[in-house]
Amino acid sequence: MKNKIIQLLLLICCLPALTGCIREDEYANDPVGNFEQLWKIIDEQYCFLEAKGIDWDAVHEEYRKLIIPTMSNDDLFDILSQMLYILKDGHVNLSSAKRTSFYDDWYQGYDWNYREDILYQTYLGSASSGYYTASGLKYKIFDNNIGYIRYESFSAGVGNGNLDEVLLYLAPCNGLIIDVRDNGGGNLTNSTRIAARFTDKLTLTGYIKHKTGPGHNDFSNFEPIYLEPSNSIRWQKKVVILTNRRCYSATNDFVNTMRSLNKDNEEKRIIQVGDWTGGGSGLPFSSELPNGWSIRFSASPHFDKNKQSLEEGIAPDIAINMSEADQLKKKDTLIEKAFEILSE
Repeated sequence: MKNKIIQLLLLICCLPALTGCIREDEYANDPVGNFEQLWKIIDEQYCFLEAKGIDWDAVHEEYRKLIIPTMSNDDLFDILSQMLYILKDGHVNLSSAKRTSFYDDWYQGYDWNYREDILYQTYLGSASSGYYTASGLKYKIFDNNIGYIRYESFSAGVGNGNLDEVLLYLAPCNGLIIDVRDNGGGNLTNSTRIAARFTDKLTLTGYIKHKTGPGHNDFSNFEPIYLEPSNSIRWQKKVVILTNRRCYSATNDFVNTMRSLNKDNEEKRIIQVGDWTGGGSGLPFSSELPNGWSIRFSASPHFDKNKQSLEEGIAPDIAINMSEADQLKKKDTLIEKAFEILSE
């Protein structure tokens, strides 16, 4: 069962890909039929209606009044997209041949807490002389003997050979910073492969449930998710993970997995610094409307090892924002805090 669950989770990604396809052809290919089909798909298969306290019947009543049989495809797309925004889920996307809807309020209004110009100007330098690159990883040893890894997207493949190269180079360091700020997710295979380098034993990292029927609370029991340690080079010293609100989907899962590696009743070895992650813990599936438009939605909720939902994000161990004073000095407040922690 463990391997089955892990295989299912490896399908999780951020926005670019779909993880399943369910075709429904119960309604006519007209504005009313497409509305009704979309509403039913969410009603029966979306996994967070009850958890988010959404009255989906009331949503039907409100938005059905806006559907006119003679309306254009563009107007229909706009109204259906507005209806889906009520779910407040970045994994929910309606796609036509012309465009794709995308809910992004899960990070809007939060401090950005990341300045790429400061990162490269003050800390990394240039690609030719300041840092090394191995696939999607950028890495460096700072003058204070603290290692640094920047990973911008879990869509960038990271092989075991790359990880061996990076960790072997960083081995002399006293501590390690993993910077996943602005990482919107990607392939969970990469998340699992990297996290496996930071544990020496099989570890429970969370749970997943699956929809078992059309009811809003029709779910399977909690099914455990485990992380197996890598058979190659592993890091057992202290780690600081830098996060901001734009850490989503597979990045959210990575942060949860890494934090799960801390041992109970011991000082934390892996510390999250910055802001809440953005969430996005539902395993996405896709379906199709009568007119051919694709709808992607969260179908299976993911929980941490204490069976708490991860959909709304993960709170940092140390909450800190980039200060204006530091930015004027071309300093990154989060990196400086990580230096402080790892130098203790």
